[in-house]
Amino acid sequence: MKRTAILVPVLLVLAALGLSALFVVDERENALVLQFGQVKQVRTEPGLGVKIPVIQEVVRYDARILGLQSQPLEVTPLDDRRLVVDAFMRWRITDPVQFREAVGIEGVRAAQGRLERILNASIREVLGSVPSGAVLSEDRTGLMNRIRDLARREAASLGVQVIDVRLTRTDLPEQNLEATFARMRAEREREAADEIARGNEAAQRVRALADRTVVELVSSARRDAEIIRGEADAERNRVYAEAFGQDPEFFAFTRSMSAYERSMRAENTSMVMRPDSEFFTFLRTDGMGGVGQPAPPDAADIPEPAAPTATEELLSQ
Repeated sequence: MKRTAILVPVLLVLAALGLSALFVVDERENALVLQFGQVKQVRTEPGLGVKIPVIQEVVRYDARILGLQSQPLEVTPLDDRRLVVDAFMRWRITDPVQFREAVGIEGVRAAQGRLERILNASIREVLGSVPSGAVLSEDRTGLMNRIRDLARREAASLGVQVIDVRLTRTDLPEQNLEATFARMRAEREREAADEIARGNEAAQRVRALADRTVVELVSSARRDAEIIRGEADAERNRVYAEAFGQDPEFFAFTRSMSAYERSMRAENTSMVMRPDSEFFTFLRTDGMGGVGQPAPPDAADIPEPAAPTATEELLSQ
């Protein structure tokens, strides 16, 4: 009984020691076996491992890709315009032994702090060498790659690999926003005024060209009209002259009839003339045979053509 009572606790202690000597490495982590702070084993593959109980301990580090969001950082680009920038870094542990030696017992938390300082220094160095327009533009891939490469070289001593760096925000400080907006508004208003002035100038040129074209067209039309009118008057005089040459007496008769019609057009017509005036020669005689032949008219005496009257229509029949 005494032997059994002693054997059972011993077996339990041995079982506990045996279980504590075993450890499992997950596929998402790396493990270090430490003895008095010194690395004795490195386990990067998943599976079951063995260590010396009590004397050795197992330290585990995440083998997955980790993220780091930096705090807003104020930087001064090449043109001395202050900007507020924050970034996001993706990184992972590639050398657990070097990582342990670099950060000590605090592990990932200490690494996050050191990586943030490395990231901030890289951002200041890269963005400080370019103007603010390049930082505020939509295409910042080149700048982010430069920040990543610089941070990757600095973080290599920690046993980690910087996979990617992204600038998540690049804005002006709050105290500079109003002044910047006012300056942008003034610049846009100046550009709008310039465009309006150029548009008015172009409109004036088009209007002047149109007015000149109108004057030229009207002048040309009037010149052509005068030429046509002169040719028509000449043709009219020629026709009258031919008609007068064919029958001078009939021409004198029709001219007198036209004169009667024009002079007696109003309702109350008064004329003062001698009774024996030649104006009413064709009204006093019974015919044209006994009338003396009048002198042929000059071209200036040829009346302008008028609309056919009742007398002329009767004579034409």
